[in-house]
Amino acid sequence: MIKRITLFYLFLLSNFVILDLATANSNANSNIKLTVVVDGIRHQKGQICLRIHNDEQGFPFTDTSEVQSGCVQIQGNSIKKDFYGLKPGTYAVAVVDDQDGDYKLNRNFLGVPQEGFGVSNNPTISIKTGVPKFQDASFSLKKNKTIYIAIKYSLDP
Repeated sequence: MIKRITLFYLFLLSNFVILDLATANSNANSNIKLTVVVDGIRHQKGQICLRIHNDEQGFPFTDTSEVQSGCVQIQGNSIKKDFYGLKPGTYAVAVVDDQDGDYKLNRNFLGVPQEGFGVSNNPTISIKTGVPKFQDASFSLKKNKTIYIAIKYSLDP
């Protein structure tokens, strides 16, 4: 009888230890760093604004599925921005060369971008392909990662 009780308590204790380790691993993974490097900036004024999305809702133009965002003052043809505290998951990043400080991509009456823009994975963007889809720009994030986005301007081929 004592052996059974002892074994039962050892079983319970081992399960708590396993649960504590799982919780510790989960918490450790919720502090993932994503570094975004944006290349091909043409202007030396303004800012580059970045949005990290975790869903297709509102991607890439609105903040509906935004989990983090931030802007960096332009000081050259490339910028780097670190985002901390992300959880493992699927994300996509949208970038705007915000020349007028309004934190959005300005477009003309036909919808053609008037400022530079880009998305993660650098999918082909044209009149035929239209607005980039979340699935084309998304990537899996499980540990610290660096991604590179080439900014495009409406007159680029």
